[in-house]
Amino acid sequence: MKVLWRYWWRPGMGRGAAGGTDRKDARGRDKPPWRVLFFGTDQFAREALRTLHAARYPEEKLIEKLEVVTVPSPSPRGLPVKQYAVQSQLPVFEWPNVGPGEYDVGVVASFGRLLSEALILKFPYGVLNVHPSCLPRWRGPAPIIHTVLHGDPVTGVTIMQIRPKRFDVGPILKQETIPVPPRTTAKELEAMLSRLGASMLISVLKHLPESLNSGRQQPTEGVTYAPKISADTSCINWEEQTSEQILRLYRAIGNIVPLQTLWMGSTVKLLDFIEVNSSVLADPKFPGQAAIPGSVLYHRQSQTLLVCCKDGWIGVRSVMLKKTLTATDFYNGYLHPWYQRNSQAQPVQCRFQTLRLPTKKRQKKNCCYATVH
Repeated sequence: MKVLWRYWWRPGMGRGAAGGTDRKDARGRDKPPWRVLFFGTDQFAREALRTLHAARYPEEKLIEKLEVVTVPSPSPRGLPVKQYAVQSQLPVFEWPNVGPGEYDVGVVASFGRLLSEALILKFPYGVLNVHPSCLPRWRGPAPIIHTVLHGDPVTGVTIMQIRPKRFDVGPILKQETIPVPPRTTAKELEAMLSRLGASMLISVLKHLPESLNSGRQQPTEGVTYAPKISADTSCINWEEQTSEQILRLYRAIGNIVPLQTLWMGSTVKLLDFIEVNSSVLADPKFPGQAAIPGSVLYHRQSQTLLVCCKDGWIGVRSVMLKKTLTATDFYNGYLHPWYQRNSQAQPVQCRFQTLRLPTKKRQKKNCCYATVH
């Protein structure tokens, strides 16, 4: 049966195709403990690795050997997966080096590299992927970001088998859903899904042959894609985006890259967003619908900058120009002096404007998030 698990997804190909041999098939085992090669990078993947490592101890008898492959990092300490592996004294290889060892199964979580067919075929039980979405929704490198960005009420984790040449298209072995908490950030959701995914991975590994035999193909309906987030995404378009869209954008990417706008020709990073209280909107001094998108006011009672967007107002508590400033600092240093210098000017002239990034900046490497597959 193990030969079928390795080759059933390659119609018309014989057992020996692409280098498959009896010697390789003989390495596989019928039951745990398994020899596992783990591929991962970030905090989401670290939780899966930590759980696999805990399953190595004698009382679990699930994992016999655990080795790690990660990718280069500009940080001297390396990415979270490498940090954990080094701390736990696990063997670590840097992609594309995958080490000389023999394994029963591979596990991928937030790796961001396509595995070749030849590499996949080295594992008698193939390669499993821990993907933080309900596939086929949000295939691609940033599923958690897009879940928050699009306001999905439900998300989940899928354990699937890797297929060569394309990301996130293999058969589903296990899938569980959870509700997305109101106002949750991508970082908070990542922590929830990392724990769920690690638990589901252990469940699949405990019954690996049965899980592989009961795998189901992904539906052809409901396919959506979660591309990497570019620098352009962080630029608020006050005329086109609603307050809810801006808040979701902040919750989705605010901990990775600050949202940006333009103030009197200078780029401003907006660091801390809040919803505007209805009591503020009811203030008789509030301009309400008379303002145009981008108009910025200071609300003294809440010590908040109020910015007009497509459908209403949004609150900002801190910004960054040359340094980080509270809303009160920005008012005292920039907003109030502007009104003093331009006493005859219309308030419409005192506003944030949509930032248009130069072409070169747009073409720079996209911002990657924790769940890169």
